[in-house]
Amino acid sequence: MSLAATGALLGMIAGTGLVIVVVRSPRARRIRYADRVEPYLRDNPAPSRLLDERTVRERRRAGRAAPTPLAAVEALARPFLTDAARRLDRFLGGRAGLARRLTQAGGRTSVEEFRAQQVIWAVVGGLVGALLLVLRATVGIGPPPAVGVALIVAGVAGGVVAREWRLTRSIGEREDRMLMEFPTVAELLALAVTAGESPVGALERVARLTHGELGHELRLALADARAGATLVQALEGIANRTTLTSLARFVDGMAVAIERGTPLADVLRAQAVDVREAGRRQLLEAGGRKEIAMMVPVVFLVLPTTVIFAFYPALVSFTFFAQ
Repeated sequence: MSLAATGALLGMIAGTGLVIVVVRSPRARRIRYADRVEPYLRDNPAPSRLLDERTVRERRRAGRAAPTPLAAVEALARPFLTDAARRLDRFLGGRAGLARRLTQAGGRTSVEEFRAQQVIWAVVGGLVGALLLVLRATVGIGPPPAVGVALIVAGVAGGVVAREWRLTRSIGEREDRMLMEFPTVAELLALAVTAGESPVGALERVARLTHGELGHELRLALADARAGATLVQALEGIANRTTLTSLARFVDGMAVAIERGTPLADVLRAQAVDVREAGRRQLLEAGGRKEIAMMVPVVFLVLPTTVIFAFYPALVSFTFFAQ
């Protein structure tokens, strides 16, 4: 490494350290509104954590556990990651739409956690471009500096977009699993109501018997109903948490039957038949798409290989006799 490259690298490290010190200093760090208001809204003063028996036990347990370097790095990086996630959320916007998509993906990740994951993916993408610049500075192999900087920016943007794409894939995979479970759940609901169960009892029985994504949605609907919402509102919540048209139509049919007093068993049996037909049509459509996808390796891999094996000996023979 040349002296200029060494000086540039050391200067970049020192500058980054100074920026971190200035940004995280008490004068530059902005106090959150919740922290300013909390002392005036607290009913009782917070006791000392040194006197809390639970905290003492946790500290003793943590003291017996071997500390890992990764935990220290996580504790140091958490404030910067939180600030970066908040700034990224303010820059990208669309918080309500993102919360709805996270709910469609299962609701196991909050908006803040998702933004933090986007920051991590962006850092990883930027490090790939920075690695090329380091190779250029140390070994002399790699793209020019301008192209390297562009690659860093592209890696950061690509990391953010890649996390969004992964979320979209997660939503699609979850909805595919729900579609696979949907006919069975519809049949079980129809059988339970036909056997004399009430709508809530049928939902409880089916939610207890199923363990997939659709069963999780039924348990959420039952939790909403127990929390004070009507059964119709709880069922509409299932339709709002997914983009599946067939599931939304099934839930709307149940809600209308409950509201108007229509015999629910007949409605559920008819809905179950429709769900079976929709599942059969979906399988046929998926089979047609797979058949077309299967032609790609045949046309672009198997057929050219066969042609080469068929004509190459003849081509070699013609070349030999021509010479």
